[in-house]
Amino acid sequence: MKEKSKLNQFTAHDLSGLIKDKKIESADILSSIEGRIKDIDPGIKAYVRREDSSSNTPQSEPALKNGILQGIPVSLKDNICTKGNNTECCSMILKGFKPPYNATVVKRLIDAGARILGLKCNMDEFAFGSSTENSSFGPTCNPWDRQRVVGGSSGGCAAAVAADEAVIALGSDTGGSIRQPASFCGVVGLKPTYGRVSRFGLIAFASSLDQIGPITKDVRDAAVALKVIAGLDALDSTSLNLPVPDYTKSLGNDIKGIRIGIPREYFVEGIDEEVKKVVLTAVDKLRDLGARVSQISLPHTEYAVPVYYIIATAEASSNLARFDGVQYGLRVEDKEGIPGNRLINMYKATRGQGFGQEAKRRIILGTYVLSYGYYEAYYLRAQKVRTLIKQDFDRAFDSLDCIITPTSPTVAFKLGERVKDPLKMYLSDIYTISANLAGIPAISIPCGFSKENLPVGMQILAKSFNEEMLFRVAYTYEQNTDWHLRKPMIG
Repeated sequence: MKEKSKLNQFTAHDLSGLIKDKKIESADILSSIEGRIKDIDPGIKAYVRREDSSSNTPQSEPALKNGILQGIPVSLKDNICTKGNNTECCSMILKGFKPPYNATVVKRLIDAGARILGLKCNMDEFAFGSSTENSSFGPTCNPWDRQRVVGGSSGGCAAAVAADEAVIALGSDTGGSIRQPASFCGVVGLKPTYGRVSRFGLIAFASSLDQIGPITKDVRDAAVALKVIAGLDALDSTSLNLPVPDYTKSLGNDIKGIRIGIPREYFVEGIDEEVKKVVLTAVDKLRDLGARVSQISLPHTEYAVPVYYIIATAEASSNLARFDGVQYGLRVEDKEGIPGNRLINMYKATRGQGFGQEAKRRIILGTYVLSYGYYEAYYLRAQKVRTLIKQDFDRAFDSLDCIITPTSPTVAFKLGERVKDPLKMYLSDIYTISANLAGIPAISIPCGFSKENLPVGMQILAKSFNEEMLFRVAYTYEQNTDWHLRKPMIG
């Protein structure tokens, strides 16, 4: 086959066909990806560069011949464990940590024939952020405009796929961390239903919200990836024992009669007018294709951000308590002879140097809302309002097949623009947070561009475990537009 150096531009399903026809080999794809990374990643920084060169080698050769992802390279966010390869959550406190096991999703990818790329994708430290500016390795730049952010926290994954440095990438989504960067980078990002994909081997941020999902170049690749990684896992008590459909069978070009709801709360003051126009134009396209569109209300939407940042920080403070310099990662000994307990001083020094500013902020906030005297006023009340938010969606899906919103209220903002304003940064996820609180599936797909040639994403939501509906609507829209085919000009 000619132009093997450009195989990095292909989708996974196209590459699978070429491998089955014996026109290319897995090594050809890997060589093309590695060449692309070498050429452009110094300016994008989608991948983490570590001192330990062994972390740059592929995790494995494909384990299964003729698997659904046979020979396809897959990139991973730096919080998904790979045996013997550095997994540090882009935090100094986990420096040098090499897990002794693979995450369940990694095992399933290998069983499906995939080849795991040794380089990990950049991310906000412990997934705390919406811009990938909180990484200890520095920020990732948006391939469409290197002066802008890629979103977060799975920003490295989205940038790698958008810049053709990856075929498929797996990220994690706690409050929009897959969908928002997918929107900013013009690619497809899927958050499955909570419990659909095992979280075993995902270094936890907020355990009741986290979910692993794929970032891909098109909807079909997302469907293929979900089929591979979904399913019951005995090592994760939150994964559910439900059949895993063949999601590719839902990729028909027909949405006639599909009932779509447009929540008025997502199109109020605060949304960029260009984003609003692009998304509503996409909705008109779906209407033209046969969908039945109506306006709806999700009345508790305004409480999603405060509820999320109470629950998420509370769970984060609990999960990060294990990082103390004793078992793994960074250890800073008390060399100054500070009066007091030597062990406690080691804890303080390690955490003081190991955690970044945003991680410290969230640990402090989470500890506060869980503290005696404040638990009922904050955490317990937030959980009650979370139930109301979920009930809003349950009622909506009694008469709807899916809901459509913008993925983000704005296009990608400039690097450094919101670093000193945490509240403004937190509002970046205002349209994605509710899906995590309700546990429902959601997908972001490209639906247009701003006047500055920056991608705009459309979010589609469905009821729990109805990912087929997401794929059906997203694929139909994709087949009748060409937004997903547009590439950033790099170099």
